[in-house]
Amino acid sequence: MKGNYYVTTAIAYTSGKPHIGNTYEAILTDAIVRFKRMQGYNVRFQTGTDEHGQKIEEKAEKAGVTPQAYVDNVAGVIRSIWDSVGTSYDKFIRTTDPGHVRTVQKIFKKFYEQGDIYKGEYEGWYCTPCESFWTESQLIDGKCPDCGREVKRAKEEAYFFKMGKYADALIHHIESHPDFIRPVSRKNEMMNNFLKKGLQDLCVSRSTFKWGIPVDFDSRHVVYVWLDALTNYITGLGYDPDGSAPLYDEFWRNAEKLHVIGKDIARFHTIYWPIFLMALGEPLPDHVFAHPWLLQGGEKMSKSRGNVIYADDLASVFGVDAVRYFVLHEMPYEGDGTITWELVTERVNSDLANTLGNLVRRTLAMTRKYFDGVVRDAGVSEPVDEELKSVVTGAREKVEACMEDFRIADALNELFLIFRRANKYIDETMPWALGKDETKKDRLATVLYNLTESILTGASLLAAFLPETAKKIASYLNAPLKTLEECGCFGAYPSGNHIAEADEPLFARFDWKEVAPKVDAIQKAQREEYERENPPAPAGEAAENGSGDRTAPADQTIPAKGETGAPAAAADEDEKLPEITIDDFAKVELRVGEVIACEKVKKSEKLLHETVKVGDEVRSVVSGIAKYYTPEEMVGKKVVLVTNLKPVKLCGVKSEGMILCAEDSEGNLSLLSPEKSMESGAKIR
Repeated sequence: MKGNYYVTTAIAYTSGKPHIGNTYEAILTDAIVRFKRMQGYNVRFQTGTDEHGQKIEEKAEKAGVTPQAYVDNVAGVIRSIWDSVGTSYDKFIRTTDPGHVRTVQKIFKKFYEQGDIYKGEYEGWYCTPCESFWTESQLIDGKCPDCGREVKRAKEEAYFFKMGKYADALIHHIESHPDFIRPVSRKNEMMNNFLKKGLQDLCVSRSTFKWGIPVDFDSRHVVYVWLDALTNYITGLGYDPDGSAPLYDEFWRNAEKLHVIGKDIARFHTIYWPIFLMALGEPLPDHVFAHPWLLQGGEKMSKSRGNVIYADDLASVFGVDAVRYFVLHEMPYEGDGTITWELVTERVNSDLANTLGNLVRRTLAMTRKYFDGVVRDAGVSEPVDEELKSVVTGAREKVEACMEDFRIADALNELFLIFRRANKYIDETMPWALGKDETKKDRLATVLYNLTESILTGASLLAAFLPETAKKIASYLNAPLKTLEECGCFGAYPSGNHIAEADEPLFARFDWKEVAPKVDAIQKAQREEYERENPPAPAGEAAENGSGDRTAPADQTIPAKGETGAPAAAADEDEKLPEITIDDFAKVELRVGEVIACEKVKKSEKLLHETVKVGDEVRSVVSGIAKYYTPEEMVGKKVVLVTNLKPVKLCGVKSEGMILCAEDSEGNLSLLSPEKSMESGAKIR
């Protein structure tokens, strides 16, 4: 046994059903956990739910139930989804668990008694969805700097934590532990945007609502949701200021510790949480991996429109391991990933059905055809065999190196090189031709043995990522999966072994024409559920968005959030936006552009790729307007373009601006164009 290893996800906020962006984090962490177990670590994996706060209180009141009943229901939904995608956790903690509540009260009192907490009064800006207070200078365009939503002016009595007392110690720790915050871009953000600017004291209690853990020595206050939530990582192990359980010693004080979180909550986990631990006199985590977001490309996401993507819906169409593969493969290490139903269909077909599925199917079929299912190493080798063996035996170290850096997508790519090289090996050795020549029978047997051994090695490495698929391949080969150490050697498959008499395809191929109606049915059910939960408001009253969320910009709509939830559902109803100054408006550069070329984006039915001439410059722009305009219609049109947006990639195509459209109440789009003839590049004032 290599040692103890403790891994956690951020606990999911119980404001509603988690979408695929939330679920991605559970799958990602599970892959890390399974691989660590393969490496021989004694691993403990904890996940769970964050169940307190003003937002929960408001949602429960709207639903006509108690906050406890509300979170009981949502926590059950979250846990069932985590289970459905194969999350192999050891502990599912809830912040309403009595043991957690008691320990948080003790921690709060300890901080107060040792002078880290004092009572004062807070006046500032408060974001209800993020459960966060902000100063005027921290707001961005008058809104929450984390989620971009509206903030409210708040004034209340509160307890405050003296963050500055520990700031220098934290800066020293971060600078002396380069692997503490991953990736390094997150570390730089925390240092430059927060720590080096100086930390303000943190509000750690609330007195304007009741749904939280009571401060036991001051009944008017409840513990701030972030102090409550962050401590789950140690309360779940039995930490107690008065004496902790043996499990805490094993997996906190004597273990390597990893927190896997979304990038949006890096500040809480790399500044607040380490400072709380310092105040408790406890060790800090070894690594905080702040992963990027999984974004839905090309359109505004809204429950009322029925286009929110959930893991269980994806699995009902493609299967669980296909969903796991897509989110693990498509999420970069630092930059955000993109998901659409079309992209999932394409990836399942190309990688799982074709590359992996066809390889296994062809190898099994030829073994049954030529040798009645017996796999035998006849020892008749040729130089091409060594190339295959080199790729197969070299994969283990490459995959391990990627996993050590939490580069999960890169690890999968290295692993799939085995399957791609094996497919090439079939083309090079042509077993069907060898089968026609009796004198080549031993060579044919050797080729099929090499393929079987390669598949077994690949499946064994795949077990951390697609566990059910790995088990299925092993059952077809009628052999146990290899250990990680054995994956570095060639020849472990027992010569003379019989493969299974029959097998089923590992992954089906999907025709988008057949998938699309299923997606339509899923989206229709979402819309109907939304309408049931949000009946029309009485005349004269403003209808409320059932999710309580704000409009999110297209192409940036499914962040893989942790405790704070996500700006998932875009309100269809118009919202009155805050006033802006002329200086605010001046930040947006609008110019006339001429579309000189246009084509559909191959990976999406909703996106067009326009080449737009803006004065002497030519830009690549991606727009979600394929439903309303054909490429032919777009060519020659004069459009209004936002030209100073940060470039992004959508479905692999670079977009260097945004074409403006008007949208009616039915969701139909119409391009904005100059009334009179204007030259390309003309500035719009």
